[in-house]
Amino acid sequence: MILRLSERLRTQIKAGPLSASGLDEEPYADWSARVFTADREKYILLSHTRSLYSVVMFGHDITRDDVFIRHALDSLREFMTDDGLGLIYMNFIAPASASVRFCKALNRSITGSMNELETVARHYLDSGDWAPFDVGFKLNETLLSAIGTRETEGYATPREAFTRLGG
Repeated sequence: MILRLSERLRTQIKAGPLSASGLDEEPYADWSARVFTADREKYILLSHTRSLYSVVMFGHDITRDDVFIRHALDSLREFMTDDGLGLIYMNFIAPASASVRFCKALNRSITGSMNELETVARHYLDSGDWAPFDVGFKLNETLLSAIGTRETEGYATPREAFTRLGG
């Protein structure tokens, strides 16, 4: 499993130097993460690298790489179960998590799309009416061009793109 970290998150969790890497062979086992601030609170945006399917979690207590991995996997399991995708977590992500490595961001397209998702997440979190868990559902309904296909007329939601990975 690959967890791609922003420089700010790498520093926060003391992960050491990051190497470049192509996509993980397991389509569900490549995730990108970044830390951001909203309403004076630290959060972590964890997005599936290919589909941008996202989870938002609290980030203030996450100061070591092992704590980050544990919280990230727990957040993914809980969120995906609530979203009706628990079997994908159990069958693909959980087994892949036996071996986790940190890497640099894949490309600027992913980084740019995550910037957009962060802006949307910050908007909801700054309002004070949304919990990070619920913001993930809003993010996964956001239309993005980076994950669109000809069949979806150039745009798709992260949830649609994520569920398409299975065939």
